[in-house]
This record gives sequence, structure tokens and C-alpha cells, in this order.
Amino acid sequence: MFKKLVKSLLALGLIMSLGACSSSGNNEGGNEEPEVVTLKVWGSQESQATLQKMIESFKAAHPEKQYDITLGVVGEPDAREKYLEDPEAAADVFAFANDQLKDLVNAGALYEVTRNKEAVIARNGEGSIGASTIDGKLYAYPFSADNGYFLYYDKSVISEEQAKSLDAMLAAADAAGRKVLMDVSNGWYIASFFLGNDGTLAIGADGTQICDFNNANGLAAAEVIKNFTAHNAFITGDDTVLTGGMGTTIAAGVSGTWNAPKIQAALGENYAATKLPTMTINGNQVQMSSFAGYKLYGVNSLTKFPADAMDLADWLSNEENQLLRFQEMEIGPSNLKVAETAEVKANVALAALAAQSAYAVSQNDVLGGYWGPAEAFGTAMENKNYEKTLQEQLDAMVSQITAAQ
Repeated sequence: MFKKLVKSLLALGLIMSLGACSSSGNNEGGNEEPEVVTLKVWGSQESQATLQKMIESFKAAHPEKQYDITLGVVGEPDAREKYLEDPEAAADVFAFANDQLKDLVNAGALYEVTRNKEAVIARNGEGSIGASTIDGKLYAYPFSADNGYFLYYDKSVISEEQAKSLDAMLAAADAAGRKVLMDVSNGWYIASFFLGNDGTLAIGADGTQICDFNNANGLAAAEVIKNFTAHNAFITGDDTVLTGGMGTTIAAGVSGTWNAPKIQAALGENYAATKLPTMTINGNQVQMSSFAGYKLYGVNSLTKFPADAMDLADWLSNEENQLLRFQEMEIGPSNLKVAETAEVKANVALAALAAQSAYAVSQNDVLGGYWGPAEAFGTAMENKNYEKTLQEQLDAMVSQITAAQ
């Protein structure tokens, strides 16, 4: 009797064990609810509709899980500051400009990319991967290689030849009663004068910002800025001023690809774009430089779903979605295959950006302490504030930049 009871209990245990295995597997019987994964994504205001399409396609490609993905409006320029305000409330996946990478990594904000790493490296351009890497570790997923600037101009006012020279362009615009726009009070743009005349922005071995914009070359560049902002044809302003005035009050302006659709619509057959012009320094023509910037997706190190967040960042930056982003927003791709498509190569703005890229400097070596002092100097030039000499103003700017860390 005892043996029969033991056999019965063993048989019952085996049956229960098998039942437990079948109910705790991969939901083959369909009895379990899919795992719910909650994620938040940050992107710019203008990218919201396109991002929503990408998120829906991501969900469709992963039916094995139930995703609850919400979108928040935080543009790439503001991502670092918004993250640092409250890391725990920040998005799981967020877009940012590559000059923020060092600060974010130093703050422990980003997961190192470990999922699909080699494929991410293989499919994107070398510059964008370099802009996503620190000390040999990949910390972000590149999704654009167009975070730079160049010159738009109205062909009915400024000829192709005149667009090559800052002096000639200003003269042509002035003769037509038009303006040349550049936001000189923006540190991103004003750097083009200093970097073009062999200025240096670098990070020292101790992690601090190196800047020599107050040396002889910097002073010569500052003289160009002073003369430019004092010219009758000069005007400053943000994107709304540029896009609103092109074709009427403005004949040329410095900006990036994000304004291409509006400027093209305003200028029609007179729409043109090219690299930045040369500037006259000591009687010579010196090519203006620029920042070569990339936009990246990072994964918040505090996310509760790191694998899923990485998969989503990977998806948002893949070949299919970089093509979609270009088609809907004219954002230049970092993806090598997308960059070689006929439609990308035929784009006027991206061609101008490519021409300027030969004279561009990476933003990787720019720390957060640069922007405020550079903006202050540019504002002084726009306001024609010459109470202090240019040298004194440059010395103050560089002192603030290098002491900010």
C-alpha cells in the first residue's frame, strides 16, 4: 500500500511539474499576458510625427511584448540640461547633439552600447561613430550627420561667384537693399571665424577646455567679426527671421539643413546653397570653418528596461528610419547606404553641407563652458559694444571658457 501511495504521489508531482513548465515558457499556449514594457522617448518638436511612425513600426516588429511608449518634446540642444535637471524623470531614449557626449558620460547618464554594437558601427560613417565614442567605448546610436551649417543664398541677388566671398556677398546684398543673416551671438556660428583662422578648441589631459581665440589669429578673426556685424547689410536673427525673410529682405543666410524646405519654398527657382564664404584676413582669403556635428540617440543609464531601450534606440537609428527621416524632414543620414541614395545626393542643402564638411571641426572637443562666453562676445559685437578693446574682450571670453570647468 505504501509503495502504491509513493508511486501515485510521484506521478502527481511529475504531472504538476510538466504543467508548470508548459505555463512558464514562451507563452506558446497563449495563456499568459505579454510583458508590458514602459518607455519614454525625447525628440524635437518638428520630429514628433515622424518619431511616432517609427515607434509604431517598432511595436509591430516586436509582437512578443506589449510596449507602452510615450513621446516628450525635448530638442537635441536641450537634452543634456534637461537630463541633468532630473535624471530619474528623463526619457529612457533621448536625442542629443554629439558635443554633449562627454558631459553626459562624465555624469554617468548613458548606458554603453552593448546590443548590436558591431552592426551599428558597420552601418554608419566613421565620423559619426567617432562622435559617439569615448575611450574606445560606444555610448550612442548616430542617426544624422547633418548637424552643421553652410550658406543659403538667393541666386537673383547673389551670383555663385559672389557667394564665395564674404566681402563680395555683403556688397551684392547691400546694392540690392537686402541683408546677409548670421546669428553671431550664437557660439555655434561665431566659432566659424576663429576656427577658420587656425583657432583651437580642444580638451586637455586634465579634462579642461583649451581655447586660444585670444591670440594673434583670434584677434584677426575678431576684426572680421567686428567689420561684418557693423556692415550695413548685416542682420542677426534666429531661424524664424531667416526663413521669414529669405526672398524678400534677406539675400543670404547661414543655417543648416533643417531650414531647407522653408527656404526652398520661399526662393523657388532662385534657391541655392554652398559652403561658407572666405573672409579677408591680412589681405588674404581665408576659408571660414564650421562645426561638424552629429545627432545621436542615447539610452538613460537609469532606465528600468535597458535591453528594450537599446533595441528602440537601434531601431530609431537604423537604415529604414534614417531614410524615412530624410524623406520627411530632409535630415542628412549618418547611415552609409542611405547617404549613397540618389535622392540624398540630389539634395541641394546636403550637397552644400558636404562641401563645407572639408573645412569643419568636430564638436567632440567642445565642453559646455564654451557656449556662454562665446555668446556674450558675439552679442557685444552685434550690439557694437566697443567700450573695451577687442583684445580685452577676447581675453575675458577665453578666461571664462577655460575656467568654466
